[in-house]
Amino acid sequence: MAEICIEGLVKSFGATQVLRDVSLRIEDGEFVSLLGPSGCGKTTMLRIVAGLETQDSGVVRIGGRPVDDLAPKARDVAMVFQSYALYPYMTVAENIGLPLEMRRLTRAQRLPFVGAALPGTRARRAEIRAEIVRTAESLGIGHLLGRRPGQLSGGQRQRVALARAMVRQPAAFLMDEPLSNLDAKLRVKARAEIADLHRRLGGTFVYVTHDQIEAMTMSDRVAVMMDGRIAQFASPQALYDDPDDLAVAAFIGAPEINVLPAARLGENAVEVAGALWTASLPASADAELRAAIRPEGWRVATRSAHPDPAWLVARVANIEHLGSETLLHCELARADATVVARVEPSLGTGLRVGETVRLTPDAAKVLYFGADGARLRGGRPPRAQTPPMLVQHG
Repeated sequence: MAEICIEGLVKSFGATQVLRDVSLRIEDGEFVSLLGPSGCGKTTMLRIVAGLETQDSGVVRIGGRPVDDLAPKARDVAMVFQSYALYPYMTVAENIGLPLEMRRLTRAQRLPFVGAALPGTRARRAEIRAEIVRTAESLGIGHLLGRRPGQLSGGQRQRVALARAMVRQPAAFLMDEPLSNLDAKLRVKARAEIADLHRRLGGTFVYVTHDQIEAMTMSDRVAVMMDGRIAQFASPQALYDDPDDLAVAAFIGAPEINVLPAARLGENAVEVAGALWTASLPASADAELRAAIRPEGWRVATRSAHPDPAWLVARVANIEHLGSETLLHCELARADATVVARVEPSLGTGLRVGETVRLTPDAAKVLYFGADGARLRGGRPPRAQTPPMLVQHG
């Protein structure tokens, strides 16, 4: 297996620049996802690594050696496509074993009838068959070896494509949205299978997806791509808790992070929709900011005997009961905005649409961004906000 080092990739299709000076280092044995919206350049970058596209400038190294002048088959990578790219007229066993036959058998040995009579052909085919069976059994498709792709479900075809990649024992696995054709239930199972495959093989995996759940649940690190650039490259938890950019914060997480305009009042104070919050801001921060709060970052009260300036007044516009949690959609009284709060089901069952509630965040969980979308960090730690208030119903 090997590390993959991408340096200064630039790629345009006509007048459209798809990759803008992209650099990325993927460690040996790491599972990295390229995550982003359609058209951000993630698939193009994967295809350049595989040798299926040629960059305008920049360098790709696999295992420390430049591969830009090598053909795809010489790069020692295996690619799993969204469409699986299985040959419909071949059996599952033939599809899986094709890379081994191309690598281990001469052209003469691959010929029908004549090839079987050549010295060494029978022994090599027996070795190939044993590897096909072993790989197929490891993915739970050993009983399907005699079938053709048209006789398989989407999940079974996906595992055949994975098996065909595995038998090559490549330096890296490159996967381009391999689960997009599966239904929701099967995707959950397939994610677990791919993550388990990575753990067992210890290989380098590069996985392209627009689905943040796939990226967050399987990856060691995630490269969030936007407009042909890498906006942030970090662990899934770091992207969620500590985004560098407002666009990254908004792209990661469901429901989407709440974003509200804020006005700086001093070194450690901001005004947000009529509420006064403490904040830790750098001295250079502009007067006009944006405050962002994850849905679970809110504390919600239905009644306050002592109104506090840190609490927002809102009307419940919608309630989503999801079993393990409840989402409250709340229209703020002093701003033209709706925020989403994730609360315990017990609170949600006691509320009705149209009721008035109060909301305030934990000061440590509020993220602040400048007008350009860049994260604002630094400053002195804010004082603790008002003590936690017990949620009251009435």
